[in-house]
Amino acid sequence: MNKGPSVRRVLQVHTRYRQPGGEDQVVEAERQLLEDAGLEVRQVIFDNADLRESESIAGDLRLAASAIWSRAAERRVRTAIKAMRPQVMHVHNTFSAASPSIYSAAAANGVPVVQTLHNYRLVCPAAVAFRDGRACTDCVGLPIALPAVVHACVRGSRTQSAVAGATIAVHRALGTFRHKIGLYLALTSFQRQLLVRGGVPADRIRVVPNFLEPDPGEGTGQRSGVLYIGRLSVEKGIATLLAAAAEVPGQLRVAGDGPLAPSVRDAEPGSIVYLGRLERATVQAELRRAVAVVLPSIWFEGFPLVVVEAYAAGTPIIASRIGSLAEIVEDRITGMLARPGDASDLAASMRWAVDHPDEMAQMGVNARRRYEARYRGSMHLTALLETYVAAGAAGST
Repeated sequence: MNKGPSVRRVLQVHTRYRQPGGEDQVVEAERQLLEDAGLEVRQVIFDNADLRESESIAGDLRLAASAIWSRAAERRVRTAIKAMRPQVMHVHNTFSAASPSIYSAAAANGVPVVQTLHNYRLVCPAAVAFRDGRACTDCVGLPIALPAVVHACVRGSRTQSAVAGATIAVHRALGTFRHKIGLYLALTSFQRQLLVRGGVPADRIRVVPNFLEPDPGEGTGQRSGVLYIGRLSVEKGIATLLAAAAEVPGQLRVAGDGPLAPSVRDAEPGSIVYLGRLERATVQAELRRAVAVVLPSIWFEGFPLVVVEAYAAGTPIIASRIGSLAEIVEDRITGMLARPGDASDLAASMRWAVDHPDEMAQMGVNARRRYEARYRGSMHLTALLETYVAAGAAGST
């Protein structure tokens, strides 16, 4: 990078969800990483919490139109570009407060765009490729995502599903995703393949995983039990987790919150310890003392930050053999893989982990090495800077 062109000014654009999540953490972590490397970073942050539910048909139409093309968002980004004159605009989430109109603001000013794909939004209106308790790709590759509308995939609303589907369809037709975004960043090869199936140009997608910096250090003390940390929701496989815990009583600690928190609190007495929502320092302590972290997801995931955090702590992962997780976790090397939705198979893996501490400790050593080799900030910074330069070069040809 030192011998070629360089990028020194970056404009970050992101829309926060109503419920804070991993994407918000990644945006801030990348900002800090870039600034620590001496780059100037400015942010334009939108917030879906600012959107108010409409109480009229006219209001619904205005919200829908704004989700497809927000003139206010375009003006805001255009103003930021003129004030900063960035060499690249790095976009994370546009749905729905920002809208894809912001890409036109960059194109009008000759600013190349890099888009991180944290989820499956460009091929699935609900962004999660999950419906009715299973992974779903019914809309992938369709010109119009009618299944999502029929099944009310976005927040249980056919109207909101239609708006999300229309946003994708309109901007495909306009060529927004093909002509106004220089390069895409996918988190895993699995995610990249699914997006290509959905029409995202294969030659525009680079795989750049999530990262963790600063290094929190690995655990060195006595380990016991297995740990789940994350959102307590259907797609995370919580029902499978609770059923498995009942077969291995007293070995599972659960940390997190979400719609299924009542089910966790009401779990079979003695089967789990519910820790609730934890502060950051406590999360790190829990990761360091667990024999393994359990990820029983029944959807495709993106790249859960808890995987990198566990690997950094020298803690292996017991994950579902599905989607990106089957790529990130190497079976019997950095953890173990179980059949998604199969409580007995998950319980068997949890029981084996508790009964074989030496083998799990070696997997933990491997997990730590994997973190050091792939998920440190220095690797992520190099990948970002190379992508920024490549996006600029592509835009000038």
